[in-house]
Formats: sequence, C-alpha cells, structure tokens
Amino acid sequence: GIVVRHDEDGDRSTAARFSLADPDHVREFVERLVEQCDIDRQMLSSPWSFTFGGYLPEQERLREALCTVGNGYRATRGCAPEADAGPFHYPGTYAAGLYNRLYDEIAGVRIDNESLVNLPNWLSLKFRINGDDWFDIDSATILSYRQSMDLRQAELTREFRFRDPAGRTCRVLQRRIAAMHLPHACALETTVWAEDWSGTIEFLSILDGDVRNSGVERYRALSSDHLVATTTQELAPNSALLVCETVQSRIPIAVAARTTVWRGEAPLEADGRFVDEPRRTGHDYVVTVEPGESVTVEKMAAIFTGRDDGISEPGDAAQRLLGQLGRYSDLRAGHIREWAHLWERFDIAFDDNPDALRVVRLHLLHLLVTVPNRAADLDAGVPARGLHGEAYRGHIFWDELFVFPVLNLRSPAST
Repeated sequence: GIVVRHDEDGDRSTAARFSLADPDHVREFVERLVEQCDIDRQMLSSPWSFTFGGYLPEQERLREALCTVGNGYRATRGCAPEADAGPFHYPGTYAAGLYNRLYDEIAGVRIDNESLVNLPNWLSLKFRINGDDWFDIDSATILSYRQSMDLRQAELTREFRFRDPAGRTCRVLQRRIAAMHLPHACALETTVWAEDWSGTIEFLSILDGDVRNSGVERYRALSSDHLVATTTQELAPNSALLVCETVQSRIPIAVAARTTVWRGEAPLEADGRFVDEPRRTGHDYVVTVEPGESVTVEKMAAIFTGRDDGISEPGDAAQRLLGQLGRYSDLRAGHIREWAHLWERFDIAFDDNPDALRVVRLHLLHLLVTVPNRAADLDAGVPARGLHGEAYRGHIFWDELFVFPVLNLRSPAST
C-alpha cells in the first residue's frame, strides 16, 4: 500500500510499501508507476522495440553502446546530447577503418598502440532556461524517463520530464539517426515543451573537436589525443565547419553542421551567435516560450574523411552535402526506406517468443550498423566491439568469422 505520512508524531513505523510526504507526491508517484508499467508492456509486446525505462546513471554507458546509431560508415553512441565525457557518459563517433597510432614509453620501452579514432562530437546540444545553469541530467529532478531504440527504423528516441530548482517543469523529446541511404549524414531533433512557465530557452549547438580516446579505463594512462590542427569556419548564420586530422596517420576529418529552430512547422527567425573556441565551434540560440509552447531544434550534420573516395577534400565535401540536406523528416524518410529494404533480406521471424526475437533483431541491427552495406570497396573489417566504443582499440580479430554465415547469404558483396 501507499500512505501519506506527517511529521506531527515523529517517524512512526508503517507496514506500507511506500511512504510519501503529501498527496502531490502520491499523484506524482502513481503517474510514474503507470508510465513504468506502460514501458514494461511495450517491452513485452513489441519485438521491434528495445526500451529502457527510468534514468539510471550507472547503466548509461551500457545503454549508450546498445543504442548506437550507425550505417556501416559512421556510428554514434547513444549518449545524451547535452552530456560531456565523464563517469556516466561517453560521447563517441567512429568511422569504419579510420585508425591512428600513438606512442608511449613504459619502463624505458617505447610501445605503440593503434586505435579506432573517436571523431569530433557532432551530437553536442546543450540547453538552459532563463540563463540559469545548463541542463544536467545527473543533477536535475527527473520526473519520468524513457529511451527506446526502434529496431525496424534504426532510430533512437529519448523522452523525459524534469523539474529544475526554480520549480519549472519541462518535457523533452529527442530523436536521432545515422542515415543509411546517405552514409555521411546524421541528424538530431530535439523538442522542448515549457509546461508551466514562460521565459527563454537557450540552445548551444557545438561541433566539439576537443575529444580523446578515453572510453576504456585500462587505456587511460596511455596517450589518447589523436586529433590535431583543428580549424573552424562559419558557413552561414546557422552552419559551421570543423576540420582536423589524425596526428600520425594524417587522415583529414571534416564535420559540418546546420542548426535550425522551429515552432511547429514554422521556422523561427533566430540567427545563431557564432561560437568559435579552441577545437570547438557552433552556434548559440535564445528563443522565447510561453506555458504549453514547444520549440524544436534540428541539427543536421555531414561527416567526411580523407579515406572517402570520389571527393576533392573532406571539408568541401561536408559543406556540399550539408547544403543538400533538408529537414530531419526528409532525411528520416529515405533512411526508413533503406532500412525496410535491409530488413527484407535480414529479418528472422519466429512465433511465441517476442523476447528472443527482440534480442535477435538487436544483434542484426548492430551487425548492419557495423558492416558497410553500400560500399564493397571500403577497406574496413568488423571490429571486435563493432563501431560502438573503444574496447580492444577497435581491432579486428576472428569475429568476422561469426558474422560471415549471415552476410554470405544476405549480402555477399559485403564479404
């Protein structure tokens, strides 16, 4: 049962399973319980959805790996867009076959390690209310939280409600994809609702080149800074370009991003303030909202490297592709069509066990996220941990043998 306690008689014992402070807390508790039951129902009923309910910091890195979006060329971990690398979060984007070698001296012996490189973070998007502190999910009061990977469409959705120290309640809905039909394109859509307050929301959309390979604890004492010579450029009042290269293999990397702000289907006239910092660039936007209103921010990104064929130069290629990208919904439509074609070849179906079917489809999705499906000439194998992180430094061992039986029948050009 649930009881509402009071402080008049001190801390009296109770047989109730839950003891709450007042009726408002009971209402909030029941709402969250209903939401969790709904999540459990979805998990049990849909073999096409992999859903996590509730925010658990200690599970975030596992969820980030399981919720990686990718297309065989590039993959991005399912990290919270507002989060920086830390104990609970690790932003990571990786390109198939892009490695760099660093050197260390240990006990007088020079050793070298070649690693799959963590690319500049295109995903970064922070927000704050009325100029207060930037939203931090690890310090906010989270009222509800749900994260779901749509296995059929390879789209990650993150939805949560929170209340800040000033008592303002917000709802946030985020979706992201790494386009399967346009392997160099990826996109993030963020919608924020002001439930019970009016004021301003500030969005900081950044391309962050100040990243390192620090995702694996046992490697952290070794060299990890793989990127140098970062240059930045404002392409338009809402677009920016960041170019860098790996320190030893000298592979150039370019990331371009366009950030636009919308209210419904109408664009907001909100030219961004250009942000140009060492190894980081982007735009800052401030918009006004009233109670019940929402604002949507779309971040479209293009990533190219010096290993890509048929381009003049990565920065030029990224700028050109970015200019061709429409809105999130436009990119998503082509992405969904491509995944529908893939599932026609790769799906495995059986009756009476949706849990097992969901797990099988999750494994198939991660295989397709890792294996280049549209480029038989790409010089890249299947890393031991896919394109989902930095364990084993992204090296390729015998794991390819395990996936060949699936690929040989369904995508022989890949093998």
